Amino acid sequence: MDINTVTDVVRRPPMRPGEIWRDGDAWVAGGTWLFSDDQPHLRRLVDLTSLGWDPLVPGADGLQIGATCTIADLYAFVPLDGWEAGPLLATSCEAFLSSFKIWNAATVGGNIAMSLPAGPMITMTVALEAEYTLWAPDGGERTVDAAGFVTGNHENVLAPGEILRRIDIPALALRKRYATRRFTLTKLGRSTIFMVGTQTPGSADLLLTITAATTKPVRLSFETMPDAATLRGAIGALPDDIWFDDPNGKPDHREHLAYHFAEEIRVELMGGQA
Repeated sequence: MDINTVTDVVRRPPMRPGEIWRDGDAWVAGGTWLFSDDQPHLRRLVDLTSLGWDPLVPGADGLQIGATCTIADLYAFVPLDGWEAGPLLATSCEAFLSSFKIWNAATVGGNIAMSLPAGPMITMTVALEAEYTLWAPDGGERTVDAAGFVTGNHENVLAPGEILRRIDIPALALRKRYATRRFTLTKLGRSTIFMVGTQTPGSADLLLTITAATTKPVRLSFETMPDAATLRGAIGALPDDIWFDDPNGKPDHREHLAYHFAEEIRVELMGGQA
């Protein structure tokens, strides 16, 4: 779509692009959403792809993902030995409502910054206990827990001019066992609910992440594996307004799926038959 209010494009911004931020600017990496809708408030685009951020840096401490890493690059990544949760990276890429053409342009950081309930990069990073590094326009930076970044439908903690620079997934989370459940109205449709359960090797704990069904990510933590009633009670204690309402699912349907899938995940991680 043509954005006819834009009068300038910065193709080679400084290494700290926030220093040139002004009202009416938008950061651009993939731009797959930006160019799909009217943006009457925009006057200038700042291209981040020329900054040369490393897309994926695996190491002993975990996986570092540059915000401009494409979905295609993430999907092609081969996890290190011992990263049992590594396949969740590819599974999350497959949860996109998009074609392979979009995969080659859309970025991990862009999906997170969009902060839509069904954003699968949000699911992935919250479930794997990631931290985000944010760059401020004044040159400062801060780190936030992935679980606290999204605050509502299309809402997050980014201040004007602040930029998501990097995602860090700890090795401990990548070494966990995991189970996923996802529901869509059509085979390749947008997620109505996307849930992930993880468990530390040699432990009976449970970290349960609920996304897409909720206006912001929900992460429930249990030191030991809860029984069915306890798990159901924890989900039932969530506020009524946390459940998302759109054409892909009503709140009561999404809550019902959360109960159902949570029990399946619990049984699977206990080694049973869901």
